[in-house]
Amino acid sequence: MPLHFWLWRAKSDNLPKPIMKRVIVAISGGIDSGVAAALLKESGFEVIGAFMRLWQEPAKASFNTGPKGRGPEFRARELAKILKIPLFVFDFKKEFRKKIVDYFLKEYRKGETPNPCVVCNREIKFGLLLKKAQEIGADFIATGHYARKEKDRKTGLFNLLRAKDKNKDQSYFLWQLEQKQLSRVLFPVGDYKRAEVEKMAKKLKLAPILGIKKSLEICFVEKGVNEFLKKHLREKKGKVVTEKGEVIGEHPGIWFFTIGQRKRIVSCLHSQWRARGPFYVLAKEKKTNTLIVTRDIKKVFQKGLALKRVNWISGKKPKFPLRVMAKIRYRQNCSRAMVKPLSSKKYILLFKRPQKAATPGQSAVFYQGNKLLGGGIIE
Repeated sequence: MPLHFWLWRAKSDNLPKPIMKRVIVAISGGIDSGVAAALLKESGFEVIGAFMRLWQEPAKASFNTGPKGRGPEFRARELAKILKIPLFVFDFKKEFRKKIVDYFLKEYRKGETPNPCVVCNREIKFGLLLKKAQEIGADFIATGHYARKEKDRKTGLFNLLRAKDKNKDQSYFLWQLEQKQLSRVLFPVGDYKRAEVEKMAKKLKLAPILGIKKSLEICFVEKGVNEFLKKHLREKKGKVVTEKGEVIGEHPGIWFFTIGQRKRIVSCLHSQWRARGPFYVLAKEKKTNTLIVTRDIKKVFQKGLALKRVNWISGKKPKFPLRVMAKIRYRQNCSRAMVKPLSSKKYILLFKRPQKAATPGQSAVFYQGNKLLGGGIIE
């Protein structure tokens, strides 16, 4: 039975009019990327699948093959057979280790808390994969990200928008994209609710990708971030002190803690201090390897954040001061804020209401309505 019998017709506002345009779809072996490929084929594109082999911990070497060889790569191959599309397999393990994993460890060593997914999108999915797509003559690359893009008829620039499904929206992780990349990117599932995508996957009988657990927050980490850091950075003991400078405990390494953290602090404290909490991480001093804590939760809230490495999706700096809706972590509602320049390369983000636990190394992003304006790294 033909594919289009089962499938909703792809929504036109997120896809260009194909005249047999060639598109490379990043297929992870999951539902979202599989349906993205199906939607593009239904819309008339020449679809080619691409599976990326990425670096994993040795203990997690089965990530690609999985139990009995039925991991993501197996599912990607099966999906390609069902959709009757060719599949390229790109080995990016070396590049992923250097650009993502080494960066991840370097930032933690500095005392910051990085967001590897943001960097992976820029360097791997919309960097290396886009380059490979251009080499084989593809017009676009596509992913299963829940996001949308549109072209501004007046300016000719591409806007990056939040997905229809606000609970699944992943635009937060895409703030480092630029106009050159956006001109070659498609987000087929961005106009659908997750429930609609799952329904399409079932109707298409995409058996290899159904019933698969959701991907981990950090794909190359097997047993949690702390276990990964213990293995690669090891422990480096230091003092836990109060704001007054009182030494109240000993920590195993500042990279095991983030600003505002409460969990696992009590186990670091001397016995006479354990009942005086709870304590929250207020600051980390790399030079002295010191963890500063407070009992006053209000002190981990702040209105003003300095940002570095700011990227504007339009490629142009807006007029300042800029009123926005902003957030400093993925699972957070946006809050009213204002962006002002501090220098040619740094900005300050001023929230109307104080935000809890702004963490150096994490991403702050800003919106106007559904439009993602850009973002920066909290400094």
